[in-house]
Amino acid sequence: MSARGAQVSAELARLRAEIDELDRRIVALINERAELTVAVGHEKAAIGRRAIRDREREREVLLRVSMANAGPVPQGDLLAIYRRLIASARALEAVERDRLRRGEDDGPSEPPGA
Repeated sequence: MSARGAQVSAELARLRAEIDELDRRIVALINERAELTVAVGHEKAAIGRRAIRDREREREVLLRVSMANAGPVPQGDLLAIYRRLIASARALEAVERDRLRRGEDDGPSEPPGA
């Protein structure tokens, strides 16, 4: 066992395993959110809505997230995470819109830099 491994208690290993499981669940939820973003983009296209960005909707999401935060994550940090999620969703929607515009039907593509 390495020097680092010798310093890991059973409790620390258990806590880290819980974090690892939560990370897997968070990734699954982020991807589920991304799939909904693609569906929203399709609906916007179907109703003829041209704009991808909806600043009012973004404000609503950030407000709801702020109100749901009971800590210990600082509000500013949580909002930064959500701003990044929203930016990623906009990029995904833009890529999907371009794909649809080109007539490609092979499923959503990955946004640039993803």
